[in-house]
Amino acid sequence: MYKNKITAVLGPTNTGKTHLAIETMLSFESGMIGFPLRLLAREVYDKVIKKTNINNVALITGEEKIIPHNAKYYLCTVESMPIDKSLDFVGVDEIQMCADHERGHIFTDRLLNMRGSKLTMLMGSNTIKNIISNLDDDIEFVNRTRLSKLSYIGHKKISRIHRKTAVIAFSAEEVYAIAELIRRQKGGAAIVMGSLSPKTRNAQVELYQSGDVDFLVATDAIGMGINMDLDHVYFSNLKKFDGKKLRKLNLSEIGQIAGRAGRYLNDGNFGITGECKEINAEEVELLENHKFEEIQSLFWRNSNLNFNNSHALIKSLDEKPNKRWLRKIHECEDEKALKFFLKDKNFENVEFNNNNLVLLWECCQIPNFVKKTYGNHYEVIASVFKYLSSKKGNINDDFMRLQLIKLDKLEGNVDSLSNRIANVRTWSYVSNKNNWVENQNYWIEKTKLLEDKLSDRLHEELTKTFIDKRASVLARGLKQDMEFNTKILENNEVMIDNQFIGKINGLKLELDLKKGALETDIKSLKKAARQTIGPELEKRVQIIIETGLIELHSDFKIYWNNFAIGKLISGRDYLNPNFELMTDDILEQNHKQKLKNFIEKWIKNKIDTVLKSLVDLKNLKEKNSSIKALAYQLYENNGVIKRKQVSEYLTKLGQNERKILRDLGVKFGRYHVFLYRLIKPEAVSLRTLLWKNFHQKYFNLNPPTFGLNFIEDKKLKNDNFMLLCGFEKFEKFYVRIDILERLFMKIINSNKEKEIKIIPEMLNLLGCNKDNFKILLKKMDYKIIEKNDETFFKYMPKRDNKRKFEKKTLKESPFEVLKNLNLD
Repeated sequence: MYKNKITAVLGPTNTGKTHLAIETMLSFESGMIGFPLRLLAREVYDKVIKKTNINNVALITGEEKIIPHNAKYYLCTVESMPIDKSLDFVGVDEIQMCADHERGHIFTDRLLNMRGSKLTMLMGSNTIKNIISNLDDDIEFVNRTRLSKLSYIGHKKISRIHRKTAVIAFSAEEVYAIAELIRRQKGGAAIVMGSLSPKTRNAQVELYQSGDVDFLVATDAIGMGINMDLDHVYFSNLKKFDGKKLRKLNLSEIGQIAGRAGRYLNDGNFGITGECKEINAEEVELLENHKFEEIQSLFWRNSNLNFNNSHALIKSLDEKPNKRWLRKIHECEDEKALKFFLKDKNFENVEFNNNNLVLLWECCQIPNFVKKTYGNHYEVIASVFKYLSSKKGNINDDFMRLQLIKLDKLEGNVDSLSNRIANVRTWSYVSNKNNWVENQNYWIEKTKLLEDKLSDRLHEELTKTFIDKRASVLARGLKQDMEFNTKILENNEVMIDNQFIGKINGLKLELDLKKGALETDIKSLKKAARQTIGPELEKRVQIIIETGLIELHSDFKIYWNNFAIGKLISGRDYLNPNFELMTDDILEQNHKQKLKNFIEKWIKNKIDTVLKSLVDLKNLKEKNSSIKALAYQLYENNGVIKRKQVSEYLTKLGQNERKILRDLGVKFGRYHVFLYRLIKPEAVSLRTLLWKNFHQKYFNLNPPTFGLNFIEDKKLKNDNFMLLCGFEKFEKFYVRIDILERLFMKIINSNKEKEIKIIPEMLNLLGCNKDNFKILLKKMDYKIIEKNDETFFKYMPKRDNKRKFEKKTLKESPFEVLKNLNLD
């Protein structure tokens, strides 16, 4: 009796079993290999077409079919393996999946029923060896041993894991949470999940393989055939939801995943992280030596179904196996869906004959890629079945277009994009079923393009969300003590190994910090930048000292090249402010001191120059008590005081004493005594700035626009601050006090007669119109006289003037009042 030749290539992961199968298949005229994942089928397809003519190679998965007319070699998912092909070679990868709770029956069917005419190769774990021995075939066992050592290294915090590490989680939520943690602490991680489209998965793997990131976060999908340059694998959990319940991984599953650590002759390590429970010593020994409990039975379901009627179909599905090492799989999703629709009232009028039952069963096998929206999956099955069972017998273009329009959106986060791709995969599966859709080739292409487009966008979003390339570069460089390539561009941007880290604004490195940046992020950036930024800041300090091109602005800050390098703070008096530097801590202390000394001298020189008359007044060495008293009052009031407040001092001053004060710049006006040089714009700006800085209040008050001599403003202003700025108030008007004195001089020079004519020079001097000038004159106790179309005015002091201008004490001076006002 002829027996089929079977070669069972068994051993732990990373032992080249898949590579051997590919080479063996290509040594035959024809062949086929079934893989557990679409992405593995695609990966091997991409390898095989480089080894042989692309027109000889087919790819068949639920969502993608590339089948050349003269195809000789077929790379498929196990579910999509065409069972009607007669081929020299047939291989099934990860054959131990026969014991899987969800898909085991498919693998078992291939194990029992698929044979190559010359050779069948089964690749997988040693745990299935005894079961394979039960087959009635000519079986050769090939044991593959691992070339490198696998060792357990216990628990390690994620913050302390080394590069070239994969962290394993068992849900999308856990994967995202761990990836975010690694992003913040290590710069980021690539992500691998079985639900990713091949294009997204390959792009993510390339990020890792290229060295852009040193870490990988993956689900157990990494345990099947994905070979990457990993040194370490850490489990964040040892439990997974298998579709029915949360269960602990068995040792074989742990070993399958852990075995991805190490490559060829390079040893690998595995361990645990987070809150994962310890693996006991006995289990560690078994894992390190790849000794796992043998599989006792395989999941099976009858594949020879009876479609004569509904009852017969259900009965054939419920059939039990006739071998002791086979057990019927629990009710699968397709079976649940079938039973649901056979009882569905919406299908009451459907005649479930042989053809319709076959059709419904095929529809129920549409994969539920969007597992979170269960009801929606049944809606898809119902819609597809209704179209296929209609007279036309296929899904029309309008329906397909409507489904894809809803999914053709690129906005959204990782979850929404993943959900959209899952939905597109459903319609890609439908499009790839023979004769299910109108214009099949068009919709195959359309769904593929949309999946690729969304996959590219998902890759971008995953990268943006979970990879901080800059932090990754820095973390790797600092860890390995590498010298960074740091550049400072003309626009002051700082680049480290082509990564933008911030800008040098003045003498400060302003880091480009991401939202939620940690203290460790800041330290890493500064440490990496120090070797180049330090010399640049020292160079800038020297330029500042040599050129002296700094400015003091109204915000109390000292600027160089439009960037703040220091800020005034209150000193011992308003003419002697202190200041603090605004420099980066990268700048060495000796350079900071040089800069501090320079700015200190610069501020003193500015005050001594711009406010010379006030400084001279303060430093006046005079024995005469009246001169000293008046000088003190003027200094205390910032160089401007109302005459009536110091009238008793003025009466005691003779002409010689007045000359001493005039030589210092004191002007004795009708209303005010003031230092006239301090009314100039630069002096007013500096005086008010120093005054506000000393008292650390009045920050909302600003001097009037320079160039104005006359201001009409009905809004309430602070009269005392306006006097400080050199303006006297007359009800709703403010007039500059030095201009007011010049007006008096014009009036005196015109006072040949008692009535004085208003002339244009007076209006031009103040910069006001005639009506406002007349109002001002009235407030100054002048009477307006109109005659012969001309306007005159005459001094007419009111009788109650004496009471109205009752002398105030020195303690009531506007500046003493200003000190105590809460004007912030």
